[in-house]
Amino acid sequence: MKEMLTPMLRIGGVGLCAVVLIYIVASANLFPMVVKGDTPGTATTTPPTAPQLDKQAYNIKLLQLANAPTSTWNAYLEATSSNAAISLPTISQSILASLATSTRKYINNALWPVQNLPYPNYGALLPSHRIVAYYGNFYSTAMGVLGQNPPSVMIPQLKAAAAQWAAADPSTPVIPAIDYIAVTAQGSAGSDGKYRARMPASQLDEAVSLANQVNGIVILDIQVGLSNLQTEIPLLQKYLAMPNVELAVDPEFAMHNGAKPGTVVGSFDATDINWTINYLNGIVKANNLPPKILIVHRFTQAMVTHAANIAPDANVQVVMDMDGWGSATRKIGTYQAYEENAPVQFTGFKLFYKNDLKAPSTAMMTPSQVLKLTPQPVFIQYQ
Repeated sequence: MKEMLTPMLRIGGVGLCAVVLIYIVASANLFPMVVKGDTPGTATTTPPTAPQLDKQAYNIKLLQLANAPTSTWNAYLEATSSNAAISLPTISQSILASLATSTRKYINNALWPVQNLPYPNYGALLPSHRIVAYYGNFYSTAMGVLGQNPPSVMIPQLKAAAAQWAAADPSTPVIPAIDYIAVTAQGSAGSDGKYRARMPASQLDEAVSLANQVNGIVILDIQVGLSNLQTEIPLLQKYLAMPNVELAVDPEFAMHNGAKPGTVVGSFDATDINWTINYLNGIVKANNLPPKILIVHRFTQAMVTHAANIAPDANVQVVMDMDGWGSATRKIGTYQAYEENAPVQFTGFKLFYKNDLKAPSTAMMTPSQVLKLTPQPVFIQYQ
C-alpha cells in the first residue's frame, strides 16, 4: 500500500513487427470531391468518406498485449482474411473449430483480450500506442517527479524514459504525458470541510504547455477527498474539451463517512466510474473529439467495487492502473490479483523512483520486466 508522506498534500501511493498498427483513412482526398453534374455548369459536392478504425490491426494488437504467440496472430489473420472487421468476441464457431486449442485460448476462453467490448471510434490512442507519464504536482517536491525538478531537467528525463520504452517495444509507439494532480487530497479540512484543494488555472495551463513541449498529452488526476467526481470533474470541462487532455481518478482518496484522507484507503464504485465515462462521452460528442482515456488507480480490490460493471464505450477507453509500490515480487503479485484477474479494458503500471527502492527491494522494475506481465500495460506512470 502506498504511504502518506505529508498531512497536507497526498503523495501517491517482438512479436509480429510486420503488422502495421495504424488507423487507416478510407479516403485519400483531403477536400470534398467535385463531380460534374448533368447540367452544364453545375457540380455536385461529395463529402469525403469518414476515416475508419482498422479493426483487424486493433484485434491483432490486443492479441499482442495478451502475450499471445505469433502463431495465434497468424491463425487469426488467416481465419479473418475474408472479413477484416470480424472482432475477437464475435468470431464464428466454425472458424473457432478450425483453429488450434492454443489459438482459441486467446479468442474466447481467456481473460485477455477482454471480450464483448465496443470498438473505439477513429482516433483512439489505445492500444496502438503506449503512454509514458510523469506524475505529480508542481507545488510539491514529495508528490512525484513533476515537482522535484524544473522543466529544464524534468523534460529531458521524461523524454529519456519514453525512449527506453520505445526501445523495449519497437512495435508500440510511445506518447509522453504530463500527469498532473489537479485536485489534491489534504490533511486539513479546508474552508468547506472537503479535505481537498483545487489547483489554479495557471498550474493547469503549465501542464498543457509542458505536454506541448514533448508533443504529448496531459492527464488531469483527481483526488476528491470528501467531495465527489460529480462536483469536481465539471470544473475541469474547459481542459477536458481539449483534444490532448485525458482524465484520471484516484479511489484511494475518495473518502466516506467523514474519514480523513490518508487514514483509510478510500473507494469508488463502478457507478462512479460509469458516471465519469458518460460525462466524458458527452464532452467528446459535443466537441467532435477523438476518444478520451480514463485512468483509474487501483492497488486493492476494495478500491473499486463492482469493477466488472465498468462499461467502456466507443468514446472512452478505460485503463486500470496498478499504482502500488514495493519490490518487483510484491508489485507483480498485486498486478496479477487486481489487474490480470479483474479485466476491464486496458491496464497501467506505476513505477516509483524512490519508493520502489525501499528495502527489501533493491531496484525499480525495467521496461523489459514490465512487458512480461499479462496483459502488457499500455500506460506507464512514473512517480
